[in-house]
Amino acid sequence: MTPTHVKVVTLVAAGYCIDVMDYAIYGSFIPDMLRTHFATRAELGMVGGAQLLGLALGTFLQGQFTDRFGRKAVYQFNLLLFGLATIASALAPTVMWLVLARFVSGLGLGAEQPLAFTYAGEYAPKDIRGRILAIVHFIGGALVWPIAFLITLYFRESIGWRGIWGGIGVAALVLFVLRFALPESPRWLAAKGRGAEALAIIKKMGLGAPTETLSTAVSVTASDPFVFVWKHYRVRLLAAMVCFSAFFCVTIGLGTWLPNIMSSKGFTITKSLSYTFGMTLAAPCASLFMMYALDHFGRRRTAFITFVCSGVFAIAFASARSDVQLIAAGFMMIFFYQVGGNTMQIFASEVFPTQARASGFGMAAGIGRLATAGFVPALPMIQHAYGLTAVFACIAGLMAIAACGLPLIGPETRRRSLDDIASPRAEVATPKDVVHAYTDQHG
Repeated sequence: MTPTHVKVVTLVAAGYCIDVMDYAIYGSFIPDMLRTHFATRAELGMVGGAQLLGLALGTFLQGQFTDRFGRKAVYQFNLLLFGLATIASALAPTVMWLVLARFVSGLGLGAEQPLAFTYAGEYAPKDIRGRILAIVHFIGGALVWPIAFLITLYFRESIGWRGIWGGIGVAALVLFVLRFALPESPRWLAAKGRGAEALAIIKKMGLGAPTETLSTAVSVTASDPFVFVWKHYRVRLLAAMVCFSAFFCVTIGLGTWLPNIMSSKGFTITKSLSYTFGMTLAAPCASLFMMYALDHFGRRRTAFITFVCSGVFAIAFASARSDVQLIAAGFMMIFFYQVGGNTMQIFASEVFPTQARASGFGMAAGIGRLATAGFVPALPMIQHAYGLTAVFACIAGLMAIAACGLPLIGPETRRRSLDDIASPRAEVATPKDVVHAYTDQHG
């Protein structure tokens, strides 16, 4: 691990943190927006759906942009767009303006998640890649859940949802400036035939470089990255789409409606947020467990077992009769689906070749987020028509689907180099010298 690794992990995790916080915190705004009559329940469903639609389109499209134009350029653009749109959300005078601002912010954040694991994974040494990506998730995707609810608890009365969203937008713009210090991915540069630039970054990191003249190779994947992934990795792609859809429907659906579900059980807004905060402490615990499990037990085994367990505890949550049972079952449910879902995301970010990695991950995640645009507004309707038991039965079913689709995403990736994981049918065009300099010394 070098100072460059630390910089990459820190800035990637910070961007991922803003991504997750933005949609994690929206559910906490819903009770206050309803109470102040800013919007109706149906209108708030439109707001959440608009952002998820933006996220889906942004994720789907920006994966290709990332593979075509570079990790760093798209990383910068998406954060700038998100920051400006989030500030606009805080200033929205009507619900329809908020719907538009949330859609644009979703477009901006579309590349954040595919790039978080893709970019960090391309820098991480293979023997500890699982641990490194789990650290990215711990900082950016896990700690943020309890922090989001703490922010809501302590600031909802003083600055309200407008002030909180404004603060998130400003934080995104600050991070936008800091990210200019990030280097491009050497793997992406090598895959594009820019081997000299790749070796310069590797040498600057202190990892060494070959002394002989570098023979630059031209990428064989001149075709569209989407077409390339669909042609050579169709089964992996379809399986990842199914798993992403199931996981995102659960995590975003509960993140959006869990405080409101708690409120419908008779708790006050403050008490429901407090209980939800206690349950979301499971997310950082899940990431700490992943730091050990991914490089010891492997991605597929870890994700399969925890998906099944999360479904069991979803049923237990719906059947809880006391506050203690509710918090305990909710904690375990969140713990297991966070381990399973985020292990699956890390797994999916490793099974595509460098020149199409962001496209493959982006297509799968984009379809997953598109599925949530329909599922999230449907949750309160299911609850109203059939009750909470039906809601959590649906969640248990989705976790079972994710567990079944997981083995088709790809081979086990534990402690294997990214080039080795890619199917032999796909020609990964990197200069031979770069492969030796980077994979032999760095994994």
